[in-house]
Amino acid sequence: MSTETDTKVIAELRENFGKGFARRLRAAGKIPAVIYGHGTDPVHVALPGHQVALLVRRANVVLELEIAGAQQLTLVKDVQKDPVQQIIEHIDLLVVKKGEKVQVDVPVVVVGEPFAGTIVNLDNTTVSLEVEATHIPENVEVDVDGLEEGTHITAADLKLPRGAVLVTDRETLIVAISAPATAEADEIEAADEAVAEEQSEEAAE
Repeated sequence: MSTETDTKVIAELRENFGKGFARRLRAAGKIPAVIYGHGTDPVHVALPGHQVALLVRRANVVLELEIAGAQQLTLVKDVQKDPVQQIIEHIDLLVVKKGEKVQVDVPVVVVGEPFAGTIVNLDNTTVSLEVEATHIPENVEVDVDGLEEGTHITAADLKLPRGAVLVTDRETLIVAISAPATAEADEIEAADEAVAEEQSEEAAE
């Protein structure tokens, strides 16, 4: 993805820290965040909660921050959430520059339907890529349409976005096509037999 207008975020510098202050920030609809990287000292900021919560639903989003009138590109590296309420508690932002290469984990998305009677096993939900910081793909698609039992797709088989370099080991298994487990098939068959037997008994009565 590229830095578009919807990723422009006005950030406020903050000098107060600690859990109590962070709670007050979140109560005011803001998210505490820290910006680091490129040998600079960490910068602590507060981000607009609703806008940023929507943006970080996408993996590896790049935010174009405005901080005290200055512009700064940052890559969302970590989003910490409350495990129960799923409220964003803190965000880590990495300083990036246009044209710079970064290493990111990109989600794998399965498209298509495999051969009838088979199932898709997604062994790895992400792959690591080296890409330009301002052109990070939202996902990498794996087409399984018509693939038969026993087919394996490794990282080396993936069709990568233009300019992306694979970091994940080429032999890493991404998708395997298999038939349903025998035990499951036996259970289904036994259930079908039980239903047929019950219907037969009801007809006899």
